[in-house]
Amino acid sequence: MRRRTFDALVSGAGVLLVAVLLVAGVLLTWGHSYANNQVASQLSAQKIVFPTTSNPEFKILPTANRAQMAKYAGQLMTNGAQAETYANYFIGRHLFLIGGGKTYSQLSAEALANPKNAALAAQVETVFKGTTLRSMLLEAYGFWQLGQIALIAAIVSYIAAGLMLILSVFGFVHLRRTAPEAEILPNVTHPQPSAT
Repeated sequence: MRRRTFDALVSGAGVLLVAVLLVAGVLLTWGHSYANNQVASQLSAQKIVFPTTSNPEFKILPTANRAQMAKYAGQLMTNGAQAETYANYFIGRHLFLIGGGKTYSQLSAEALANPKNAALAAQVETVFKGTTLRSMLLEAYGFWQLGQIALIAAIVSYIAAGLMLILSVFGFVHLRRTAPEAEILPNVTHPQPSAT
């Protein structure tokens, strides 16, 4: 195969790959933007505000939970990282305190066994609502996290497209400098052994 033909094929494939990577980057950027906008609009609509550090609800949290919550103290929840922190370090702790360490399913089973216990029924209802809100916030966090992964993938696609473009340009430059008769694998003739 002629070297120039090989250079043209490889460089052309490189340009095609650049186009594919750019399209992927644009789609991934759109996915990131869509996920962020959806999470931000849905969370902002709920108007959940992190308690301030002077709030009694904040002060009853364990030290590790307070450290996580303090990053967002007094802020309106607008992104997935905030939703994850609020769900795990605030709601999760309060659910633990309300349920005495028991899950909703454990409390519900107890309430079914004791249908006349109004206090237990109220506890089950509160834990159910809290568990539901916590799961919704963690779903928002998961969707937001997918958007963050899409952003990283978009950046990688753009960088790869840039590198491939540079390599393709070098390939076309090499094509122009290569002699028309040059071969990619030159034919080498081997001397035939003489029969004696």
